[in-house]
Amino acid sequence: MDPVVITLIFCLGYLVYRVGLPPLVGFLLAGLGLHALGYTNTPLLTTVADTGVTLLLFSIGLKLKVKNLLKPEVWAGATIHMSLTLAFCGFIIFGLAHSGLTFFIGLDLATSLLLAFALSFSSTVFAVKILEENGRMNSLNGRTAIGVLIIQDIVAVVYLTLSTGKVPSIWAIAVISLLPVARRLFMYVMDRVGHGELQVLFGIFLALAAGAATFDMVGLKADLGALILGVIIAPHPRAKEMADSLMSVKDLLLVGFFLKIGLSGLPDMSGMIAAGFLVLLLPIKMIMYFLIFTRFKFKARTSFGTTMSLSNYSEFGLIVCTLAAAGGKVDQQWLVVLAIALSISLIIASPLNRHADRIFDGMKGFLKKFERKVRHPEEQPFERGDWSIGIIGMGRVGAGAYDMFKDRYGDVILGLDFNPETVAHHELNGREVKQADISDPDFWRRLPNEVSTNFRLVVLAIDDLDAKIFVARMLLEKKGFQGKVAAVAQFDDEVEPLLDAGVDTVFNMYSEAGAGLAAHVCDTFGKFSQ
Repeated sequence: MDPVVITLIFCLGYLVYRVGLPPLVGFLLAGLGLHALGYTNTPLLTTVADTGVTLLLFSIGLKLKVKNLLKPEVWAGATIHMSLTLAFCGFIIFGLAHSGLTFFIGLDLATSLLLAFALSFSSTVFAVKILEENGRMNSLNGRTAIGVLIIQDIVAVVYLTLSTGKVPSIWAIAVISLLPVARRLFMYVMDRVGHGELQVLFGIFLALAAGAATFDMVGLKADLGALILGVIIAPHPRAKEMADSLMSVKDLLLVGFFLKIGLSGLPDMSGMIAAGFLVLLLPIKMIMYFLIFTRFKFKARTSFGTTMSLSNYSEFGLIVCTLAAAGGKVDQQWLVVLAIALSISLIIASPLNRHADRIFDGMKGFLKKFERKVRHPEEQPFERGDWSIGIIGMGRVGAGAYDMFKDRYGDVILGLDFNPETVAHHELNGREVKQADISDPDFWRRLPNEVSTNFRLVVLAIDDLDAKIFVARMLLEKKGFQGKVAAVAQFDDEVEPLLDAGVDTVFNMYSEAGAGLAAHVCDTFGKFSQ
């Protein structure tokens, strides 16, 4: 609660945000600044950071579909990439051991491979934060990146279990076998906890007590318990609502995670040079990710976007190195070097992700050469149909608008959403909905020109403001759309940017909800005036 700490964290986070970078970069810089002022890591900060990561994994579990992990591009892509990184980076580090650089002198092949293994992980915390901020969690590249990270986390848990020699107790079998029973109980409670603070508290109980603490007591990885509890609750209709309600708590605690990394401080000059060499290995990771995803039939843009989400080092690498240092396999100073390499990788990855589409557009002529002729099933060309109204974003608002338009105008409405589960749900309910990632410029290039002339109205019912502005500009400037564009706003300060982007009318959900309620009551019961 030190005012200096809070002030510096907020100020740097705000300044970084104002220049177009994620606030987490400011939190990292705040940690480095506090270290320079003499501050050090504390048990309380470690607890806050660990709790944030645990809630993050639980939130991932709430949104995770197990079948996504079984897709070849996920489990095989993650496995192939880790194996190649281990081989290439391991031998490069081993070669640096004979270069005369201070930090690398004396490293044998086994230690070099161990360091390469630590570098093969990508940061789950960073990827989730970036995907959430960009509104891409449920897009194809978002789901693939998260799936790859989950596979990496599972590999890390297996490694940590084997390397510590900690054998789970006999009670671990009982805990695993009781999960189906616990699932039914927790589902029952989920139906009855309401929508307020009790729901948030129940989510924290599931993540920290029922998941992390229970698994830790029987010798299993605590974070794995939180992830599994999230997965078994994920099918509940209110799982997403719980994840959303936990978001602010999780984000606040994760500030401690990035602050903790920054507080590791700066090594001496030779250590900084070593960290610089590790950062120079990042392009190797990125190239391998891109080539692997294109081999699994992803378009170049999707492969590039997924690669950008994974173009960093991970907190798991620090954990691996910590265990190796405790066992005398590497020098303790490597912990600081890896921490600095991790920090630099996150700082570099932030603008890369923010401007990924612009960077791709500058390189697309070259990158598209690596595409396969056969496309991934989720990236098949978009076909034309006889529609006159389009609704982009088929959540509750979009679905409600769809049904109202259908009652009034008939079967002339097309819904678009990038979540395949959402699309399948609407198709089962008789709505015509197509899967499409409208934030992908290639979608607009594949869209037939007839769509722009046939449609008379497009409704933007998605949450992300930047995505709504992007769609409006693509429709009006790139496709020459002549119809009307309507958008939903969640906040008053979203109205003006949408109108400036060319949107014809904006409906503020909250400020106009009262008027909508009054109109509904009058239509139902008639006039009340004398």
